[in-house]
Amino acid sequence: MVRFSATVQVLVVFVLWFSTNGSTAHAQEDLSVMGYWKYYDNQPLALYRHLCEHAFEQLAVRQKTIDTLTTRAAWLERQADVRQRLQEAVGVFPTKAPLNPVITGRVEKDGIVVEKLFYESIPNYYVTAALFLPKARKGKLPAIVFCSGHSANGFRSKGYQHMMLNYVKKGFAVLAFDPIGQGERIQYSDSVRAGGQTRSPFKPTHEHSYPGAQLFAAGIPPANFFIWDGIRAVDYLLTRAEIDADRIGIAGRSGGGTQSAYIAAFDPRIRAAAPECYLTSFDKLLRSVGPQDAEQNLMGMIAKGLDLTDLLVARAPKPTLMVTTTRDMFSIDGAREMFTEAKEAFRMLGNADNVAKVEDDAGHASTIKNREATYAFFQQHLNNPGSPKDMEVNCFDDDELTVTPTGNVYTSMQGKTMFSLAQDQLTTMTELAAKYPRGEEDALALTDKVVELSGYTAPAMGEVVFSGRSHREEIMVEKYMVQGPGKYMLPVLVFRALLSNGKALLVVDPEGKAEAGKAGGIAEQFVKAGYDVVMPDLSGVGELSDGYLRGGDSFVNGTSLNLWFMGILTQKSLVAIRMEEIQLIIWFMHRELGATEIAAVGSGALAADLLHAALLIPSIQDLVLVEGLVSYRSILEHVDYEPRFIPSVVPGALPVYDLPALAAMSSANVLLVNPVDARGRPVTGEAVGQLYAQAEAGITDVNERVLAWLRQ
Repeated sequence: MVRFSATVQVLVVFVLWFSTNGSTAHAQEDLSVMGYWKYYDNQPLALYRHLCEHAFEQLAVRQKTIDTLTTRAAWLERQADVRQRLQEAVGVFPTKAPLNPVITGRVEKDGIVVEKLFYESIPNYYVTAALFLPKARKGKLPAIVFCSGHSANGFRSKGYQHMMLNYVKKGFAVLAFDPIGQGERIQYSDSVRAGGQTRSPFKPTHEHSYPGAQLFAAGIPPANFFIWDGIRAVDYLLTRAEIDADRIGIAGRSGGGTQSAYIAAFDPRIRAAAPECYLTSFDKLLRSVGPQDAEQNLMGMIAKGLDLTDLLVARAPKPTLMVTTTRDMFSIDGAREMFTEAKEAFRMLGNADNVAKVEDDAGHASTIKNREATYAFFQQHLNNPGSPKDMEVNCFDDDELTVTPTGNVYTSMQGKTMFSLAQDQLTTMTELAAKYPRGEEDALALTDKVVELSGYTAPAMGEVVFSGRSHREEIMVEKYMVQGPGKYMLPVLVFRALLSNGKALLVVDPEGKAEAGKAGGIAEQFVKAGYDVVMPDLSGVGELSDGYLRGGDSFVNGTSLNLWFMGILTQKSLVAIRMEEIQLIIWFMHRELGATEIAAVGSGALAADLLHAALLIPSIQDLVLVEGLVSYRSILEHVDYEPRFIPSVVPGALPVYDLPALAAMSSANVLLVNPVDARGRPVTGEAVGQLYAQAEAGITDVNERVLAWLRQ
């Protein structure tokens, strides 16, 4: 049963604040902390640097393992371990069901016949594709599965067609398919819902990462489905009488380089693989462009002791060509490091010559040198000799290669999307998120799961630096820096009441301490009610706003999903880092303020982080969550969720627990004020009551009726 004590007082302050909307005008005041300390000018990079340091430690452990591999037996054991860990990181693939392929048309040009088709890699999950065949052919053909990079029109891109048609001219069959979110599989468009031709408001990386975040919340790496589409492409090739099952290769550039590397690692039927403009080491990737869009990240891949080199180790000694450029967005230094290790692995596992690297001095692009090296590679290893010279070809127009009547599988056939695949998980997840046992053992079990899934590690109290003081009427404002769980400092404001009631209040605000702490702001309202108020900027907020990955390939509506993906790779979630930061701030409050009774207020997206922290911090006695996300489940329920909530999601949490479970198990008195769904829209009291019934949390709508009641 919830005991409302400080929470009622806190709510009164919030209601009064909301009702006036902070309309009192005051002079601007400098509430920054870091500006005084020149040494900490790089603090906006703190969160990303902290995640990188964690990753580098994990990669160093992996390197120690690699250094011990001096025999073939040791490398064979390593290869088996790599395959197992990769499978764990990508998850269990769907069950194979009938492909139900349909050829929708044929076109012909310059001795090349194209059969336009679609198949179902999962029931009702349509993959649009085209099989390119030489018109004049004898016997069974070697075939290449071609994976497209991030082109809006998928495999129809003239750059990709140039390579595919060259392969066909040299006697190969080519099966090219649209990645989800590209070509005829664009998912986000008004016309997808309304019918007709479609053009996505998202670029392809967003088409992957926006729904990809929903899949990660459900515990499934989006790569699972990208890889599966390619595995099913091989299945389709094996149904064709023209194709030699023993001579199948795979190629692709950029995002297609990612897909081809992953698919080749998981499908042993692929004899030869030539990923282009993708492969590099994690060390150099993280130091340069950082993690890329959703499907390029596997769950806990770095934490599991894996590097991108292990994609090649998994298939060794099958023929593999690394196609690289010196000025690529994917570091050439990392590619060279990767090749050196792969060469040794291939040597120990059977054939050092079966792994090769071609390198040209260019940017993120296909070059004649690299194309011709790739043609020669497949001609050699798929036993199809001929000239590797790059030829001029006449590409097909996009409409000539359109597979479906409307040019989109969703307007034509109403198939599944990545979003609906995520939604499917809601019906198969355990019921734990809806059932909240009340025993002490249950609470401990849930706490253990939160710690395991989030990556939380109990922090050690570090340095505290006093950084100045100012005075307002009856209020003293102090500035501090408190060392975070890594090599960075948290800026903190402390508002001291001259007439304190002996209680302290922690406020975490996604807009940062300066907004809530400004003169006439909400901090003053609490101080006037007798509280000492502590307001930090947590990582990624205020003075610690992360600038490194802003504008990254998955920077959606002001939120860096790439940064969240970094936490997925290292199994150190952003929630865990903020939990650790909150723990340190609470210890600071004990030490500097002598606080014994602590209430905490979290608003917006940070409400979920504070709810997680309260589970592990018993000194938080009262907890108020203002306009916080009502449940993780809501993210999977809404196709148009707000990305700002994603950094406060623990990847893989939903099959195990949801936010109401945390409220149920928390020792704090929990009060929800105006909870919202994943679209940021208010949730009705009745709906919230159903979710939190067993949590016994107080649920309040801030409106005039409640305001009148509180003023009585």
